[in-house]
Amino acid sequence: MSVGLRIGSIILPVLAIVVLGYVIGRLWQKPDMRVVNRLNLDVFGPFLVLAYLSDKSVDLAALWPLLVAAVIIVLGSGLVAWPIARLSGQSVRTFVPPMMFNNCGNMGLPLALFAFGSSGLAAMVALFATSNLLHFTVGPFIVHRHAEPRLLLQSPMIWATLLGAALGLSGTHLPDALHAPIKMIGDCTIPVMLLSLGVRMLDVRREDFTHALLGAAVCPLSGLLLAAIAAHALPMSQQQIALVYLFGALPPAVLNFLLADHYRQEPARVASIVLVGNIASLVFVPLGLLLGLR
Repeated sequence: MSVGLRIGSIILPVLAIVVLGYVIGRLWQKPDMRVVNRLNLDVFGPFLVLAYLSDKSVDLAALWPLLVAAVIIVLGSGLVAWPIARLSGQSVRTFVPPMMFNNCGNMGLPLALFAFGSSGLAAMVALFATSNLLHFTVGPFIVHRHAEPRLLLQSPMIWATLLGAALGLSGTHLPDALHAPIKMIGDCTIPVMLLSLGVRMLDVRREDFTHALLGAAVCPLSGLLLAAIAAHALPMSQQQIALVYLFGALPPAVLNFLLADHYRQEPARVASIVLVGNIASLVFVPLGLLLGLR
């Protein structure tokens, strides 16, 4: 099977669930998804993070270069996107977060597993955890000017990341009887996110697609540029370098839409950026793999 077909076999199911959400929204006349989104942010998502970080196969201490690389790519992409948003006449609070926080969960994790096996999945978990921690600490202040630090400390996602990291770094693992239900609940996150995104697509306006096309290019290109910088600056193995390029090439995360919806920061426009960006990943993700495996 060619690389294009392999990547397509992962991306197409994602798009199929989004389309299903769109159809459900049409048939049910745009159901209110706010309760579902809140469950994803406060229950399903934190359980997903905790399940991956506390997995027995993950050795976080050996993956510190990837943690640094994730910080470089996420924050650096924000610095690149900021002036682009200004020059294109878009709201910084709408455009910049999707450029920073990519789809390293529901796309990055299966891609890493498919390309590099269990060791690749463990490494992508480190990138995923770092990106998530930044998303729920730095991200809200970018999306909304009145985000309060004390409210961030109440975020289950942050505590799940810290607890999972503590378990992983200490070598303490949850018993299988506890880890299994945590993972089952966490596995609800991805399909529910995608269905909610599909429902929100009913509100996307035609004029939003112009900005979405710009975002679909800026996110992976800035990520790949910063991945190249991180790959040359940090002591990493060949596999880690390949994963950093893959991480940099990923499209905007669905989670950006959930935060935009929560803070009411142009969620329809963010939804279009996320959707078009994930379609464009059919081009940029193979490019990231090609650069990383040179």
